[in-house]
Amino acid sequence: MSLSPRPARVLAVALFFCLLAACASRPAQSPGSSESAERTAPSGWFADVQGMADAQDNAARRVYLRRRLEQAGLAVTGQVFESSRQQGENLIAEVGGPANAPLLLIGAHSDRVDVGRGATDNASGSATVLALAERFKRRPLAHHRVKAAFWDLEEHGLLGATDFVDRNSEKPVLYINFDVFGWGDSLWMMSRDAKHPLVVASRDAARAQGIGISAGEQYPPTDHLAFLKAGWAAVSYSLVGADEIPDILRVFKGESPERLPKVMAVIHSDKDTLAEIDAAATAKGVDAVEAAIRAWDAQSK
Repeated sequence: MSLSPRPARVLAVALFFCLLAACASRPAQSPGSSESAERTAPSGWFADVQGMADAQDNAARRVYLRRRLEQAGLAVTGQVFESSRQQGENLIAEVGGPANAPLLLIGAHSDRVDVGRGATDNASGSATVLALAERFKRRPLAHHRVKAAFWDLEEHGLLGATDFVDRNSEKPVLYINFDVFGWGDSLWMMSRDAKHPLVVASRDAARAQGIGISAGEQYPPTDHLAFLKAGWAAVSYSLVGADEIPDILRVFKGESPERLPKVMAVIHSDKDTLAEIDAAATAKGVDAVEAAIRAWDAQSK
């Protein structure tokens, strides 16, 4: 998740950093642990978070992702780009679906900051995209062709996603982003349209999994913004605690919440490790999103 939003949010981000720096105590441990999570993880999800968290740098994280995608039988293309005198590489995988059908793009950023292990931000989102890609490979959607993307240099200002939008002529009918998907009892969904069929489907799917959902336009800055800026349809999902969301939004409005939300105490810090991951909760989140996408697809004839 990027802490470098657009100029209108500079004040809020400054407060964000202050809160991070002011946090001296470790947040409460998530119910899941690395030992129990492996028993409850959806089809290797926790192993993928662990594999990325164990990688020494962002290049090694991409090596891990490429290997996993190829193991799943997916053709992977690396797209190298130059931006702000930095070189990055996006990974794009062909998942499958009906030939000549509209494109659904799912994605997450694979890079992390230098501190911590980037388990929550954003190995958790990348592992979710991997899990969904494997599921849509085994059982393709009926009305959409699917690609999976893993963006580089999100932490430097959404550079990978922006490069993809700038250089690719095929416009997806929808881009679905995943960022910070590591614990909690609620899907947090960014959508500019509260009545979008995927929002409706997500509410039903979350209810079926026994988790909550908060959907709306107010949401932290991440890769979906690159698509929205270009006029492309995009939504984004996180999995967090429902009680965190109001305080996160207060920070991005420039306000000071009475308590520091867990996500702000974890990401971009040395606390962003496997210890904070709750794969039992994430199993419900992944299942809910998959069900929502399939329901949305079924309506898209």
